[in-house]
Formats: sequence, structure tokens, C-alpha cells
Amino acid sequence: MRLVILDRDGVINEDSDEFIKSPDEWIPIPGSLEAIAQLSNAGWRVVVASNQSGLSRKLFDIDTLNAIHDKMYSMVNEYGGVIDAVFFCPHAPKDHCDCRKPKPGMLEQISQRLRIELNGVPVIGDSLRDLQAAQAVNAQPVLVRTGKGTETLYKGEGLEGVPVYCDLKQAANALLADKLLENI
Repeated sequence: MRLVILDRDGVINEDSDEFIKSPDEWIPIPGSLEAIAQLSNAGWRVVVASNQSGLSRKLFDIDTLNAIHDKMYSMVNEYGGVIDAVFFCPHAPKDHCDCRKPKPGMLEQISQRLRIELNGVPVIGDSLRDLQAAQAVNAQPVLVRTGKGTETLYKGEGLEGVPVYCDLKQAANALLADKLLENI
């Protein structure tokens, strides 16, 4: 099974320092939905792993989060793609849970549920915490410059050996061409 794990905010959709609190605020990054469709149509299982502390902060409830994800699923489906699963951490940083990235708990849950080792599995994110979670489970971290990606790249911490792409579309094209690591 070929698996790719995507962060949500800043990778698939526009990010906001004020959080994505409603389906109306969920706006796809140009090319991201097509990229997911290309990957899923090429036999990749696409899974989303996202910190969603807005739940713990009471900025939105689980029904609203489900509505946001329903919009995401529907829009990806319009392009002929499929998101196989969405995993999320509902906790705030102060909760010190094991599932909030950069801790690896959410990725370990994905591994257990899908019964797949994550060694070398691409994990595409826009923040250092996405990359650190990937590294913790021996997955292949990939940085995109969308969302907080340019800021993450500018800081330069923990980026040794991490391929960097402009956006999810470019990263997906590299995956599909088996050239993911050529853009280091």
C-alpha cells in the first residue's frame, strides 16, 4: 500500500492564525484538491493528520469540524479524488497529550489503524511540528512553502534532508514521478 499523510491547514487549505472555525473559512489552496485527486487516482491512500485545538479552545464544536471535513471530502470528490481518513488531535498545547504534533501519537494511530509501518511514508506539512512528528516515526518529512511553510523554511531548524516544495501540487508531482527526494 502506498500511503501519504497530509497536514490540513496550510497544506490543503489556507491557514489562519485565528483558526478555521467554519466551513466558509475552509478555502482550498489552488492546486491542492487536484493534487489529492492525482495521488488517489494513482493508487495512493491519502490520510489527513491535523492538530485541531480549536475544539479544546471552544472555538468550534465537533459538528462544525465534521462539516468542515465534509466540505473538504466533497470538494476533493468533485476532482475525482478520495481522502481515505482524517485523524485529528482535539487537545490544546497545555493538555500535554501524546497525539498533538510534534508528538508522534497521531501518526502512530494511523500506523495501527491502517496496519502499516510508517518507515519512509511521506508526511507533507508546513510547520516544524509536522516534520518532527514524521521524523519521530521514521516517516519521510516533506515541507511545503504554503501556509507557515515559508516561515518554517526561513527559520531553518530541523530541515536537514527534508525535501521542500512550493505547494502540495508540486510535492504530489514529485511523488508520482518517484522523485520526491530530488528537491532537497
